[in-house]
Amino acid sequence: MAPTGRADRRHWGQTPAGEAIHLYTLALPGGVQATVTDFGATLVSVIVPDRRGVLGDVVLGHDQPGPYADHTTSPYFGATIGRYANRIAGGQFTLDGQTYHVPANDGQNALHGGPGGFDHQMWHGETRVEAGRPAVTFTRLSVDGEMGFPGNLRVTVTYTLGEQDGATTLTIDYHAVTDAPTVLNLTNHTYWNLSADPSLGVLEHELTVNASAFTPVRAGGIPTGEVRPVAGTPFDFQTPHPVGERLSAPDEQLTLVGGYDHNLVLDGTELRLAAVLHDPHSGRELSIHTTEPGVQVYSGNFLDGSIIGKHGQVYAKHAGLCLETQHFPDSPNWPEFPSTRLDPGQPFTSRTVHTFRVR
Repeated sequence: MAPTGRADRRHWGQTPAGEAIHLYTLALPGGVQATVTDFGATLVSVIVPDRRGVLGDVVLGHDQPGPYADHTTSPYFGATIGRYANRIAGGQFTLDGQTYHVPANDGQNALHGGPGGFDHQMWHGETRVEAGRPAVTFTRLSVDGEMGFPGNLRVTVTYTLGEQDGATTLTIDYHAVTDAPTVLNLTNHTYWNLSADPSLGVLEHELTVNASAFTPVRAGGIPTGEVRPVAGTPFDFQTPHPVGERLSAPDEQLTLVGGYDHNLVLDGTELRLAAVLHDPHSGRELSIHTTEPGVQVYSGNFLDGSIIGKHGQVYAKHAGLCLETQHFPDSPNWPEFPSTRLDPGQPFTSRTVHTFRVR
């Protein structure tokens, strides 16, 4: 019989508009837990043991809700991203002959759904425990025209904490329906640091990605439309490499965005292994399985020490690594990429499973 977990909710603060913000704790026996908030359907912490059994928080973020409302203090830490994760070139796309405009918030481009994306919205949360596994489901209605996107979109994001074969699992399930044709690309933007000590950074973390190709970018992180093999490039993580091993290589792609901030094209389809991240010092290992076609590998290039996070920790450059399972950047403007179109009567579903072990 599976151990019984618990799911609790408590008041955590309020938005600048005075709305109540709650913190939800999903906990398993032994101290393993994940906390999430209904502001941005955001993952706030994940506490798992190292090889000595010492528990530690492997997620960058804040102790209070206030900083999450400001992109200067929370560059999408743990947030649910939508309607469109990653970038849309020029903040515009055409659907069925009509051009739609998303407010630019990254130079001339729209990033992560625009300045009022899902990460800055309140969600309605409901907890449950099924078969011993605690979960919380967040729902919200993104109305027609929100951030320029067409269609009334009803979205749910469910976080479930569980155990399988002695490992801890954190599953994120996405579901959405629309009443008019639209585009959709959802992801979670957690910054991982498996050492549980952000001051150590992630450059010595070993990364493996099940991807034989990537999508090169031009200035601004916008895809060129090419799908390029990773072989012979710093983007070849088909076998394990430390994150920092080739970060300073004389490669134009790295120079353009100051490190890794690229979409890797995952091999295979359905729910399959996307990436493995291992911290050799703590022994913690994170495996990610997903149904998505790509994973954005972002090495925290724009963290600069100005953000003070949990317990007064300073988040310097490369303090965390993002592994954002998603569709490709700017897909609405590239018919060659997997489609992000969503039509009425065709629900969107996506699953990403995070599995924590030690070795």
